[in-house]
Amino acid sequence: MLIEHWAYANRWRGVSPAAKGLWALAGLAAAQGAATPGRALGGAVALVAVCLVGAGVPWRAYLRAAWAPLGFLALSAASMAVSLGWNGPGLPALQLPPDALALSARTSARALASLAALLGLVLTTPLPDLMALLRRLRVPDLLLELMVLCHRLLFVALALFHEASRAQRARLGYASRAQAVRSIALLLGHQAVQLWQRARALQASAEARCGGAGLRFLPPVYPHARRDVRLAAFASLGLLLVTWGLP
Repeated sequence: MLIEHWAYANRWRGVSPAAKGLWALAGLAAAQGAATPGRALGGAVALVAVCLVGAGVPWRAYLRAAWAPLGFLALSAASMAVSLGWNGPGLPALQLPPDALALSARTSARALASLAALLGLVLTTPLPDLMALLRRLRVPDLLLELMVLCHRLLFVALALFHEASRAQRARLGYASRAQAVRSIALLLGHQAVQLWQRARALQASAEARCGGAGLRFLPPVYPHARRDVRLAAFASLGLLLVTWGLP
């Protein structure tokens, strides 16, 4: 819900999705081809600054959207830097291999820059705009329908969770620890059944079209699309030159 809200409420709502997609693609390329971890971190800072300052996404909302992947990234970096080894009889000990820290820093910096590029895209571009852009890029309709259905199921699952948990709280289902555990178990079971029924309904609606008519979205009009793409191309070129360390 947070990502969906700022995808519509940011200052770049009227910017062409082709320009934002080009900038995000350049961010991914810059992250993977960065000459050093420091340059990759610099690219990540530039991508975050563009999203916060240019698009007007609040930093608190950005952190709320990024905290889960950042936590996963931190655990992954720690697991790459540290290993278990046996120096003799007894329990294993933590070890720091000579090249592990360099590998962890390089991989984490690239992953952080890639995360910043993707967050900048999803926090500034609504789903219909992305679908229109992907359709122009000749992405198969089947993949687009799967993306839309998965996106829809996320909102259905969230709505079902809030409705069921609100009803349980109204009946004092979380008054004690034992009741809370029982309520959570009932909530998960109810959620699974409801999602299965909604998924069957979506499948039936897709089969009713016999695969002959894909999902259609009304494409928005961007009067300054060419200007936006040119600006994104120049900014992307500068980002690639800086992060790749080219003269």
